Amino acid sequence: MPSHLVNNVSTLNVLLYGEPIATITNVGNDRTLFAFMDSYINDESRPVLGLGFKDSLGSLLTNFKPTQTKLTPFFSNLLPEETMRNYLAERAGVNPAREFFLLWVLGQDLAGAITVEPADGEALPPNVHQDIDDDTKIEAPMRFSLAGVQLKFSAVQQANGGLTIPATGKGGSWIVKLPSSRFDAVPENEYSMMELARMLGMDVPETQLLPLSQIANIPQGVGQFGDALKNAQAFVIKRFDREDNQAVHIEDFAQVFGVYPQDKYKKASMRNIAQVIGIEGQDEDIAEFTRRLVFNTLIGNADMHLKNWSVIYKDKRTASIAPAYDFVSTIPYISDDSASLKVSRSKKFSDFTLDELSHLAAKAMLSEKLVLDTAKQTVAGFHEVWQKEKAHLPLTKSMIEAIETHLRNIPLR
Repeated sequence: MPSHLVNNVSTLNVLLYGEPIATITNVGNDRTLFAFMDSYINDESRPVLGLGFKDSLGSLLTNFKPTQTKLTPFFSNLLPEETMRNYLAERAGVNPAREFFLLWVLGQDLAGAITVEPADGEALPPNVHQDIDDDTKIEAPMRFSLAGVQLKFSAVQQANGGLTIPATGKGGSWIVKLPSSRFDAVPENEYSMMELARMLGMDVPETQLLPLSQIANIPQGVGQFGDALKNAQAFVIKRFDREDNQAVHIEDFAQVFGVYPQDKYKKASMRNIAQVIGIEGQDEDIAEFTRRLVFNTLIGNADMHLKNWSVIYKDKRTASIAPAYDFVSTIPYISDDSASLKVSRSKKFSDFTLDELSHLAAKAMLSEKLVLDTAKQTVAGFHEVWQKEKAHLPLTKSMIEAIETHLRNIPLR
């Protein structure tokens, strides 16, 4: 990207549901400052940007300090991580560490109902208002951001049931998660775990396994899908932050707690998540949280970090637990007796007992009866559904064996 473009952008407007609510200003030396607009501050019926922008009394926080190189945690968490970040930054000609400019390029299709665009008179990111022809689309920057590490893209459904990844990466209502070059059959694993969760009554978006041959415009340079993967499948999931071509606002718990993505395994526990859900949500939200916590313990998912839990604002102001995502049994790949976060006192799967859940309920000020009754129902339901369905899911024999070995070590029965 020409350096003059980067040097000519100093202020980004933050829009929520298409309405400007805040600015992010590059104040020099790679320092940025976030500020709400007066119109948002003075709006008593304003839509909620995030729970972390409220003080202990529920009033809007309005004083923020500049951050260096990174954006504030809320906006940093909207950007992809690691491989995906490097890939998109390279395509756009932006240093992946300079988050202000990465957001400038990717801000047109973020998670939730946020968009970010240059303020009036500021330089537009490359190709923002251009149709990209077939000869140039390989080099064109992709203009969307799905947070996380895994290679995944926003996609649009075709009339024939296949999917197309738009040349700009922008505007899809499906997420395509490509096969892993490190671990075997991750899409099949995730599809199976999500289907099991659905059978147990959890709130799971529409999902499918789709052969790579039915996905058009997989960007060049993404993974090497050679002969070994020519018949591979991708895991496809409907975006729950898009409904009838409208954005629905969401935020993950790293955003809620003001934690940078690299600290998503630290600085909070399942108990902390439960406490927020208990304060903000209803009994059904607490029951759904409990179902998911128990389920992911039973399948051996050691990767349920802060970014794999979210809240959704269906009415723009009230937070409830968002639909389920990223349910994968990790133990077939990495044998581990520990979850990614503490439940209440321990993160060890072998310490997952009714007593540990009672402790969580007491400390998070939740109904112990609701938590324990839901946990018992989920355990009983899981064992019944697992025995009936495991042979009919696209799981390898080694995956089934790993999960069954793991289940024998879980004390919750």
